[in-house]
Amino acid sequence: MNTTFSWEKNVRKVVPYTPGEQPKDEDIIKLNTNENPYPPCPAVRNILDNFNEDKMKLYPDPDSTVLVDAVAEAYNVKPSQVFVGVGSDDVISIAFMTFFNSDKPILFPDITYSFYDVWADVYKIPYECKPLDENFRINPDDYKCENGGIIFPNPNAPTGVLESIEMIEDIIKSNPDSIVMIDEAYIDFGGKSCLELVDKYDNLLVIQTFSKSRSMAGMRIGFAVGNEKLIKFMNDVKFSINSYTMNPITQLCGAEAVKDKKYFEDTVNRIIETRENTKKELSRLGFEFTDTKSNFIFAKHKTMKASEIFEKLKENKIFVRYWNKPRISDYLRITVGTPQEMECFVQALEKILK
Repeated sequence: MNTTFSWEKNVRKVVPYTPGEQPKDEDIIKLNTNENPYPPCPAVRNILDNFNEDKMKLYPDPDSTVLVDAVAEAYNVKPSQVFVGVGSDDVISIAFMTFFNSDKPILFPDITYSFYDVWADVYKIPYECKPLDENFRINPDDYKCENGGIIFPNPNAPTGVLESIEMIEDIIKSNPDSIVMIDEAYIDFGGKSCLELVDKYDNLLVIQTFSKSRSMAGMRIGFAVGNEKLIKFMNDVKFSINSYTMNPITQLCGAEAVKDKKYFEDTVNRIIETRENTKKELSRLGFEFTDTKSNFIFAKHKTMKASEIFEKLKENKIFVRYWNKPRISDYLRITVGTPQEMECFVQALEKILK
């Protein structure tokens, strides 16, 4: 029976974001959600092993002071310039609510993180997608027009293409009346952060995550750095929704993770080395790909369809990411795993491409 009730006209209906598949089987090679193949730093394990569970009966610190202070020290900014949230998705969502309230459309690329248009729809924010060029690069002139705000990842997702600091600064300078957000989820894998521009431009918000380079996707930690006024506005919105967003274990683990610079750098360098070796193997097998500076490779084969490779890999219990969308339906996004995982992946491709 199909009955539409009058209350349904007041429902906010949106097409939700579709996350990468999280298979339940343990005997698979999971290269589809850009998780780090290595564990968090040893100090995180120490926190988990020794945490006093009696503290869980108390509300956590709403200011996440221990984590905010650790991030501020690590990135040489003031604690008042740091906002932390439950993953960078939470941080960006709060930022959308805080800064994107103009009648003018916000701007982001046509090929980018597919959560941006979802948030815009949820919060009823008008938006325009600016097309990347044939090499999946941003044309800065596309962002020199009236707008209600700008956001894009650097490196971009799912392409992995890195834009220069100089180009990004050109966009920021050209939009003094708009907030420009740079989503740097993958910056640690070969890029230069825009954090150095934060004190120069009061309309810049730089967003990063612990999910990729710090191996803590399951902990859900993200942060933003900007001028003190921007961060205060974001905290005002956050505390208007929920004061206690991050549990105490996460705060402590995040603080320890950001302090261990050597483990962080060693892990990132291992992933970069594996990525470059895998690119050589993919080239040998007839793939073309962008010059990715992330922990994934965005690749297409010269003769076999991406959708077919995707399904055949899945049959071999290897999961990668595929989108049946305009301009990228020929591509697969392949997370960089351990050397052993990538060797199995290449061996599976060799059989599939025979």
